[in-house]
Amino acid sequence: TFQALRIAVNDELGVLAGLLDAVRRGAGGVAKGSSWLARGGRVGIISFHSLEDRAVKQAFAGLRERGHAELVTRKPVEAGASEVQDNPRSRSAKLRVVRVV
Repeated sequence: TFQALRIAVNDELGVLAGLLDAVRRGAGGVAKGSSWLARGGRVGIISFHSLEDRAVKQAFAGLRERGHAELVTRKPVEAGASEVQDNPRSRSAKLRVVRVV
């Protein structure tokens, strides 16, 4: 319940959507040199729950399908057993990375 309230109060999904939109615009670069995201630049996003991860996965897949980016991580990078033992909060973290082409 607390997590749901925190997500709603902080508009976390709205903020993530804004970031992903900026990445889409940056990777698509309307005019040569107009993008804040340089060709070859990498974007990595760590998500901590399925709502965030789904949005990131779909946005990155869309960039790849349009030829604006290639996936650096085919599957999300997750914490290993030793990391989870040292840092239990890391168990839900997933890292996805794309490279702008």
